[in-house]
Amino acid sequence: MASNVEVVLKENLEHLGSIGDVVKVRRGYARNYLLPRGLAVVASRGNVKQVEHEKAVQAQRIAKLRAAQEDIVAELAKVTVMVAKEAGEDGKLFGSVTSSEVLEGLKAKGVELELDKKKLVMPEKTIKEVGSYEIGVKLPYGLTAIIKLEVKTKA
Repeated sequence: MASNVEVVLKENLEHLGSIGDVVKVRRGYARNYLLPRGLAVVASRGNVKQVEHEKAVQAQRIAKLRAAQEDIVAELAKVTVMVAKEAGEDGKLFGSVTSSEVLEGLKAKGVELELDKKKLVMPEKTIKEVGSYEIGVKLPYGLTAIIKLEVKTKA
């Protein structure tokens, strides 16, 4: 008959819990998987306190990093990107505005972020007309910045 053992999680595990939780698991699961990989430690007063302390320190660090990202969100809100494309007389573009063109526009504006085009949240409908649009930029810690996009005709 297998017995259970209490462990304190050092990592977020989807099927068990989050950092600092004290959970009961099978002895073999703890001995063969959780403990060797450093995902948990055997529950004792000292281990519980240490994991809670590490959790508090990590929360402070994340708060500082999130504050820095919020400053970036505020800076990006001031940015307006201009994209010039060939268009017909009715304002319809020959082609559409792509995320790569938006990234090029951001770099031309002097934005110093390392962004991947997958981080841009383009409108659901493709941009095929001259006008103003809002583009989202996904940043770490669940933040999203909004930049303005102005699509003009090439002269």
